[in-house]
Amino acid sequence: MSLKSIHLLLFVFSISCFSQEYRVNGYVKDDKSNAIAYANVVITKNSKVTEGIAIGASTDENGYFIIENLITGNYTIKVSFLGYITYTETFELDKHTKLNNIVLKENIEALGGITVYAKKPTLKRLVDRLVFNVENSTLSNNNVLDVLKNTPGVLVHDGNITVKNSEPTVYINDRRVHLSSSEIQQLLEGTSATNIKSIEVITNPPAKYEAEGGAVLNIVTSKNIVAGYNGSVFGNFKQGSEYPKYAFGTSHFFKTKKLSAYINYNISPKRDFRNNTEAVNFIENNQNTSSWETDYKRTRETSNQNINSSINYHLNDKNNIGFSTNLLFSPRANTKNTVDSFTEVYNVSGVLDSTFTSLNRKVDETFNLAFTLDYLLKLKKEGEKLSASVHHTNYDFSSFQNVDTDYLFPDESLIRSNRFQTFSSQEIKIYTGQFDYELPINDSSEFEAGLKVSNINSESILDQFLFDNGIKLQDLENSDKFLYDETNYAAYSSYSKDWGKWHLKAGLRTEITNIKGNSLSTNQISNNDYIKLFPSFHLLNEINENNEIYFNYNKRIYRPRYDQLNPFKYFLNDNAFVTGNPKLRPQIDDVFTLGYTFNKDYTFELYYRYENNSTLLVIVQDNEENLIKNINTNLNRSISYGLDFTTYTKISNNWNLYALASAFKFEDQFNALESNNELIDNGRWSVYSQIINYFTFLKDKSLSADLAYLYVSDIASGPYVNSSRSSLDLNLRKLLWENRASLSIGIVDFFNNQNFSRSARYLNQDIFFKYGKETRLFTLGFNYKFGNYKLKAKKKEINSQERDRLQE
Repeated sequence: MSLKSIHLLLFVFSISCFSQEYRVNGYVKDDKSNAIAYANVVITKNSKVTEGIAIGASTDENGYFIIENLITGNYTIKVSFLGYITYTETFELDKHTKLNNIVLKENIEALGGITVYAKKPTLKRLVDRLVFNVENSTLSNNNVLDVLKNTPGVLVHDGNITVKNSEPTVYINDRRVHLSSSEIQQLLEGTSATNIKSIEVITNPPAKYEAEGGAVLNIVTSKNIVAGYNGSVFGNFKQGSEYPKYAFGTSHFFKTKKLSAYINYNISPKRDFRNNTEAVNFIENNQNTSSWETDYKRTRETSNQNINSSINYHLNDKNNIGFSTNLLFSPRANTKNTVDSFTEVYNVSGVLDSTFTSLNRKVDETFNLAFTLDYLLKLKKEGEKLSASVHHTNYDFSSFQNVDTDYLFPDESLIRSNRFQTFSSQEIKIYTGQFDYELPINDSSEFEAGLKVSNINSESILDQFLFDNGIKLQDLENSDKFLYDETNYAAYSSYSKDWGKWHLKAGLRTEITNIKGNSLSTNQISNNDYIKLFPSFHLLNEINENNEIYFNYNKRIYRPRYDQLNPFKYFLNDNAFVTGNPKLRPQIDDVFTLGYTFNKDYTFELYYRYENNSTLLVIVQDNEENLIKNINTNLNRSISYGLDFTTYTKISNNWNLYALASAFKFEDQFNALESNNELIDNGRWSVYSQIINYFTFLKDKSLSADLAYLYVSDIASGPYVNSSRSSLDLNLRKLLWENRASLSIGIVDFFNNQNFSRSARYLNQDIFFKYGKETRLFTLGFNYKFGNYKLKAKKKEINSQERDRLQE
């Protein structure tokens, strides 16, 4: 041992034996006086003998630290935390010392890739999906639905979310969100995008994802990197031509070393107004026998509340357990639907024959409760893991409807009055269990496999009542109880491989489904058991740094929603009803896609989709009874194909452009239900296009503007032809208080061109609808983040395959 080392040991031994020991403590905060948890605190004694010997600690959730067993002397303290300038101070220690609050200042330069004004959204194509990275971009100051509106390949308009002309299945962190389309939109609109990392657009989902549905939108949230708390509140206001609409929400994230938790609450009290018109020509022997022209004025009041929460506990380095829930409440007191309609009836000569008015008053109530328990086990090999999940959904819906109709002569004298009431309810219970296994074989290949079983039990009740001389009587012919039971078993495996510039992913999913439906009033029992295979194949070749070509194929299934299977005749008024069909067959799709990307930013994509047994709600006229029937049925077949062009490119430092142009053709073949099921073909070429301009202003880019234009030409769908529509939207957003808050203002559908008409004219059918929604809206929004809002938190979501088939 060297003489110098011996001297050092003797020195340390001597001071440990004879010197007094002291402690240093204090608090670490940011410049807003918020505690900084888990900051690094290092104290070094300034002595040639003890040079390099340091003692460290970390602050707790309150920003507090304490370091003990120090001897007298001169020390340097350094406090550091990600995103802040390191604090350094030298002090003399000769007693127990409590330091003044240590304030860390934000390192704006070091956080160039983290602060929201330093990044723009980026686009990346993987072998099986398109990834739209929005983390820390200006889009992260919106709600999640607004982010989807700006996501390439996704269209949000007319109250629908579509990808390649069909409704996608929404996932969050690879967990399916099984809510109806309207409930999903409320959830996304009420969730801040602060913690959204990326949106994955998967037009042809691999075997891991459920075979149910078409494209997949997977919303990926950021993961915790440090512990702490952050939260946000938001609100928005929309004013249409008739009524204002509001939405309010708050999110909270909290993480310690072992525990992470998240909760989001939002409520959206609003009234929606529609003024629709309908024209029907009833036909017999190729001649019009009567013509009806109806004006509908509908006001729908809702105040849905949604609670979405999760808690995750890190047992150890290998084991994690989590619990999540999604609760939706739509109370009866705030869920009302009012429809006032006025119909003019003309005879064969075009002379007014009579009129009738209908007043429809309806109240609904919905409780949609979902609970999921997850477990994750990391195995010995790096990246190898096994996950298990169990899920339960309890859905309870009830509705009461009162309809009064007065029939009048042309001089407005009363012919007769009619009244009926309807009570309907639906209770659905869903139970699922799932196992998933992931195994990285080597650096370039991976294997995945999984099992899932689910059971759905539904009970639907319809009681209709008529009034005879003021006496309420049950209409037994239109009252029923429908029982539905479905069990589904699924297994999948997939393999992915990268070699050089080639990327492959292939998989197979097998599903066994057993279905039983029972209409108690008619004793009509229907059984449907089937086994289906769902292969998927994805291949991508990176020709060079700027160019790539890819090919995808997969098979998908669309199972009927529960209300589509219900055989009840639910009367909307005296002359129109909706009915389901327990014999509906599932829709099976085969989808082929060939794409080419050049110069990184420009993509052309050819696709072909064959839909077997497409399910559609068809509106037909009964020319004998003068009734309008809304019937759920299967189309004979549906084929669509087309060419898409997309680009997401930078025009200048302050201007980015996204453009989508699509030319496609629908070819549908269906049975004319009122004409001996004669086969009818309907198809035409159509186009849709979307252009979104992203502008930023000011030196710090804290002011942004989005200018978007959407155009959809005439589209054929089943027996219908929908007219063209367009929309011009403008939104301005200003970041405030060092990006802690944002204020936005805008106009949706500036020229009020989003409404469209729909016609069905073939054989003995002649129906025309014109829709009049409040599409032009003035919008105002505000978002405020508090706590340590730069921390990232992980959210978990719902896991159950069948919830999206619940009644809307």
